[in-house]
Amino acid sequence: MTDPVQSTGTLGQLKTARRPSVGRGLRNAPGMAARPLQQAGEMFELFIEVVKSAVTKPVGYWGDVREQMFETLKLCWLPMIVSCTAFGMGAPGLQGGNIFLLFGIPERLGSFFLMASVREFAPWINAMVVAGVMGTAITADLGARRIREEFDAMEVLGVDPVRTIILPRVIALFIMTGLMDVVALCFGVFGGLIAAWELNANPSAYFANFWNNATTTDMWCSVVKTSLFGLIIGIVCCYKGYRAEGGPIGVGRAVNQAVVIAFAGIWMFNFAFTTLMLGLNPDMQVYR
Repeated sequence: MTDPVQSTGTLGQLKTARRPSVGRGLRNAPGMAARPLQQAGEMFELFIEVVKSAVTKPVGYWGDVREQMFETLKLCWLPMIVSCTAFGMGAPGLQGGNIFLLFGIPERLGSFFLMASVREFAPWINAMVVAGVMGTAITADLGARRIREEFDAMEVLGVDPVRTIILPRVIALFIMTGLMDVVALCFGVFGGLIAAWELNANPSAYFANFWNNATTTDMWCSVVKTSLFGLIIGIVCCYKGYRAEGGPIGVGRAVNQAVVIAFAGIWMFNFAFTTLMLGLNPDMQVYR
């Protein structure tokens, strides 16, 4: 039978043994807080290296770029179309259309979709799909190469892994995310048209209101913004995969972190880009 005094002593020893770990955690707190800033700097450094490699020697990688573009299109086109149509019909379509219906002007939903789909939802959904589908695939692929020491072998052989592996993927995401935004805009507006039909709005009036408010700046800014979303996704996911460590578990952790960081980066950049665009073009905030 266990002695109560001995049990109490053992419990006390366990509690005492746990205290140093808390102290170590507090001592390591400054380093843990600085780690995100360090990673942000390393991502920017990778971005500069990719741009430098692409500009100084713009040959020899376009075959891999085309292959990655095709892979991105193959994996992302259907989820992107379904998501843009469903989201356009649901949140801004039916919910926004009900507000216009209260005032007896459901056709004005077309002008609302210039802001809802072209400026915000279609680029955002497109980027989320690319990050969730292609971004995770890139991170997992590069992470697996890292734990198999393929990158180390390439460096021993004198092959630059950044130019050979990372550069084509970043360029492919930059180009394809922007091109798919054009398709995302079409299906986002189409989702709004379905909602307008549901609210008994005139389709011709819906499109008339849309084009009366649409500007060239809206269109090219949407494509440029989404292309830069693809650049952010490419840099973040390639960095996380390239720097993965800790075996298969570390690769899974890198994939999770890449998606979260890419999403956060897209949201912050979207806020800054849209604010700057509207600030430089105040007439775009007036609905006609």
